[in-house]
Amino acid sequence: MESRVIMHVDANSAYLSWEAVNRLLHGDTLDLRTVPSVVGGDPLTRHGIVLAKSIPAKKFGIKTGETIWEAKAKCPELVIVPPDYSLYMRCSTAMGDILREYSPLVEQYSVDEYFLVYTGCQTLFGDPVEVAHRIKDRIREELGFSVNVGVSSNKLLAKMGSELQKPDRVHTLFPEEVPTKMWPLPVEELFAVGRATSKKLYDRRVQTIGELANSDPKWLELFLKSHGRLIWNYANGRDVSLVRINRHPVVKSMGNSTTLPFDIDNCREAYLVLLSLVETVASRIRAAGYCCQLVAVSIKDNEFLYRSHQRKLYDPADSTNLIHQTACELFDELWRGQPLRHLGVSAAELCSNEFLQMSLFNELNEKQRDLDKAIDSIRKKHGSLAVHRASFIRSGLKPMTGGTGEEVEYPVMSSLL
Repeated sequence: MESRVIMHVDANSAYLSWEAVNRLLHGDTLDLRTVPSVVGGDPLTRHGIVLAKSIPAKKFGIKTGETIWEAKAKCPELVIVPPDYSLYMRCSTAMGDILREYSPLVEQYSVDEYFLVYTGCQTLFGDPVEVAHRIKDRIREELGFSVNVGVSSNKLLAKMGSELQKPDRVHTLFPEEVPTKMWPLPVEELFAVGRATSKKLYDRRVQTIGELANSDPKWLELFLKSHGRLIWNYANGRDVSLVRINRHPVVKSMGNSTTLPFDIDNCREAYLVLLSLVETVASRIRAAGYCCQLVAVSIKDNEFLYRSHQRKLYDPADSTNLIHQTACELFDELWRGQPLRHLGVSAAELCSNEFLQMSLFNELNEKQRDLDKAIDSIRKKHGSLAVHRASFIRSGLKPMTGGTGEEVEYPVMSSLL
């Protein structure tokens, strides 16, 4: 019986590379990949965040997710270009089309990442490592940008393999290679180990993936709950996630907004409106099997002046409470006391929670997750108003507010940046 073979194909510095290739094709003489440059925000106002950075920009300490003005402070000569999401969708689709020539089982994991099941395809195309090189070279030659390809027997190790050394590389990471290739890496390099989890591990002198793999899982569960068992399995190269076929654009954001019949002039009412919006957004995210990595809030005052603010999350999340907490913090940073008539909440940079299922909640109580699921189940069966929070009683506000349209072509993100 043929062994299972999974590939993970990841575009190198996707947005930046796609911008660079497109500009060169249209006569630009500057290759953004060769100079300190970033994609994100508004080059004139310096608003927004860094979505992607070039390798030269990385040498200045510029990080994805930081604000444009912070990046500019680190490198005054930084080249900033605004995002073009329609271009990114076209590039992503073209990459997926090439991959489907080698397997009918392809999952688009994000706008710049794909999983491919190569099991059973060797008789048609040959050795998987050779085919991985062929795929990598075809994408570079035909589409103009480079990718990394990880080859393994499961999704976790294929993804970890694609991260080993960049750019334009093919790496294998089969179970027998885990001790030599993965275990020496810092523990924060392991998929599903976010900032909060890595701090807890470092505090207990677990510094490498190998040290995590050789820890007692029962001990890990004492301070990380079931997440400790999950990352212990990951550290040992164990993962049973299935590659899920999808041929439609990946939904990248879900957002709701509402225009109120009266002006909001205090934080308490504003927080309640945000909660009513988040209740709807978070339930839609969970129902679709997603988690968000960015939360944004928008406001419009009674003079129709519009403002917005956004923040990256350290770890992807689908928790109503966490998204609402972040939305309130953004509101506090954004609001200047003017009467408000319109508020909106958007959860963006969505990713599948199937592979992340137990890895997202480093700082969240598992009981809260179970509660979210139970409430979703009751509302699905008995209606959206079957269960709602006591804070809405006699508030004059709806417990759940907002529409249901997913933003596939990134209009929410582009308006915020």
